[in-house]
Amino acid sequence: MSVTGKIRNMSDFYLTCQSFYHIINAGAFYIGGGFFMAAQITAVIIFLVMFAFIITEKIPRHIATTLCSVATLILVFGVCMHSSTALFETLNFQSFTSVDFWRAGAEATESTKGINWQTIIFIFGMMIMVEGMAISGFFSWLCLTIAKAVRYNTTKIFVMFMVLAFVLSMFIDSITVILFLAAITITQGKLLKFDPIPVIIAEIFCSNLGGSSTMCGDPPNIIIGTALHYTFTDFLFNTGVIAILSLLLMIFFFYLCFRKKLNTNNLSKEDIAKMPSPGSAITSKRSFIISCIIFLCAVVLLVTHGQTELTVSTIGIIAAIATCATAGKKAKHILRRIDYPTLIFFIGLFVVVGGLEETGILELIANFIHRISGGNVTFIIIIIIWVSAVASAIIDNIPFSATMIPIIKSLATASGADLSVLAWTLALGTDIGGSATPIGASANVVGIAVASKNGHHISWKQYCTYAIPATLIVIAVSMLYIIFRYI
Repeated sequence: MSVTGKIRNMSDFYLTCQSFYHIINAGAFYIGGGFFMAAQITAVIIFLVMFAFIITEKIPRHIATTLCSVATLILVFGVCMHSSTALFETLNFQSFTSVDFWRAGAEATESTKGINWQTIIFIFGMMIMVEGMAISGFFSWLCLTIAKAVRYNTTKIFVMFMVLAFVLSMFIDSITVILFLAAITITQGKLLKFDPIPVIIAEIFCSNLGGSSTMCGDPPNIIIGTALHYTFTDFLFNTGVIAILSLLLMIFFFYLCFRKKLNTNNLSKEDIAKMPSPGSAITSKRSFIISCIIFLCAVVLLVTHGQTELTVSTIGIIAAIATCATAGKKAKHILRRIDYPTLIFFIGLFVVVGGLEETGILELIANFIHRISGGNVTFIIIIIIWVSAVASAIIDNIPFSATMIPIIKSLATASGADLSVLAWTLALGTDIGGSATPIGASANVVGIAVASKNGHHISWKQYCTYAIPATLIVIAVSMLYIIFRYI
């Protein structure tokens, strides 16, 4: 064979091998794509199963998220993706070693994927502080003081307790606010002989509304703020303005709804004298004063954390340490009273949502919203606020907000919209939409449970008759405000 022939044969052999390589590579890509598609399908199924468990309440929600998070780690990241990187990014333990986790500058760099440990630690710290305040009698004292100041006039108590629910929920988790406020409202109802149900419904709505006004008031806002690095004042000057305007509307709305159901008879001086003194609610003056100081310090730190660069996780730790250090022997009692199932619920939730994020499902949803809106920012805002409101009325707003954060980030990138505007839209949609039904937000569940435990059953029909119209009004106002202010 000639040299030319040998070269030609070798060239043909090389081309054949190269073609074979491309065929194998294409096959490998298909197989890999199949595994990735299996991971996506599995992640979605696990997510839907988790929501089904949460909605039906067949098993406690923290057990539901724990089981589904384990399934995500094993089936999605292990069996389908074979990705240790996705697993470690979702567990996000590396965030603890980041300086930005404890003290953040203008540009925070810690990971926003997976478990949001800042949210977990902040809520844990606030729980400890609030338990310390409750043991000292702070909440009972505050409510009795307000009732006495308005001379136990039922209508004035109704309005003042709505305002109190709003203000307290700006700084304390709305679940805790309703837990104590509903119980005290029932006690006041027995003393003054009025139906506490209308007051509790209004308190629940106003607590969620107050929670929407700041970063630390409602769990969805804590999640949004820590994930996207917004401060207390960022929320206050954006969602807070809308919340305050809406509060004025809601006071008028609920007064019109319930004015005939409130007993407005004025008490005599003798009857007023028989009412329990606010001071009787204080179990220990020393503990009361200390808990008030810690609370005020926490509020100052939260308001100024944009300037001090202290993250909310650091503020939570400071409040927890201060409470336990000053509680003495009661510290163990406070730690035992912490709502650990809620913390476990959050951790499991973040892992399941991390499965959707790592498999690209959330990006697909963002692209879908971008396509149907045509990239128009106004339409995107309308879609986000109404979808968030409706979804949060049907399912718990905490997992929904955690799911939507990566979606609005992708939408902002694709459409060129300001991420902060989408964040305020999401916060208002989830916080306020969650007020529409008894299961929409954790505060609703707690308030209705407290009322039922004390013999005052609040049915779905009774609650939704007032809450749904109130929700529609506030969502419509919020949507128009956002469009006219930011677009």
